[in-house]
Amino acid sequence: MNTYKDVETIVPSGTDLDKIVDRLGLFDDDFMTLVFTDNIPAVELVLSIILERSIKVTSVETQEEFRNHKIDGRDITLDVHAIDTDGSEMDIEVQSNSKGSHVRRARFHSASIDSRMLKEGNSFKSLKDSYVIFIYRYDKFSAGLPMYRIERKVLDTNENFNDGSHIVYVNGKYKGHDKIGKLIEDFHAKSSAEMHFNELASGLRHFKETKKGRGIMCEKVQRYAKKYAEQYALDCKIQDIINLMENEKWTVERALSALGVKGKDREYIIKKLQEVIVLT
Repeated sequence: MNTYKDVETIVPSGTDLDKIVDRLGLFDDDFMTLVFTDNIPAVELVLSIILERSIKVTSVETQEEFRNHKIDGRDITLDVHAIDTDGSEMDIEVQSNSKGSHVRRARFHSASIDSRMLKEGNSFKSLKDSYVIFIYRYDKFSAGLPMYRIERKVLDTNENFNDGSHIVYVNGKYKGHDKIGKLIEDFHAKSSAEMHFNELASGLRHFKETKKGRGIMCEKVQRYAKKYAEQYALDCKIQDIINLMENEKWTVERALSALGVKGKDREYIIKKLQEVIVLT
């Protein structure tokens, strides 16, 4: 269990890299992953506040990939996948922008979790409850409520269907003095001193305010910057290839060879081009 009990000298900021780390909070994917990895107390806190009851977690996996067994089927990666003592499975997704926030994403996540619960021979009745929780930086439904809880109903009787599927959207713009309001403030916080809950503050303190933790965070930022630069270069090359194909009437293979694109970069570009044009 990760509790970040180490005490080290607080690291002063100053460089451009330090300034980037200073701006990070729990709405930033890489930072959130570090804070919640193996951190059962933090996950229990978040789930207990959102679900408004005591939650005891037995396991936590961050950035867990659920692969689709269908050829060319879409895989998903769960930000935080937790299982409680009742066997209920919970997916916490931290969403900082509108990309990928369509409501049918929740349906897909819920179905993916459910499809892995039962083993051969298990009855459907033994299927445990599943929770898909989006902690969204903005107000997804623009109604000003702290949370939006989605449950299936029988339309003709207005009774709950009670199939064990639960979806929750947390409004990251909500401001209140209740527990959910304080939790949202902690997700926006940039330093441990601004936070209400020690279960979250200890993780932020470790990765931003100690020498060891900040070093880990700076390395991740550097790797991300390098990956972004490489991705940007490939995207520019894709446009060069499209121009050659359109203006010179070259095939994609000839354009790739002319630009010296080989190996995995070549495979990546061909795949991306297939999404926008028909290759000849």
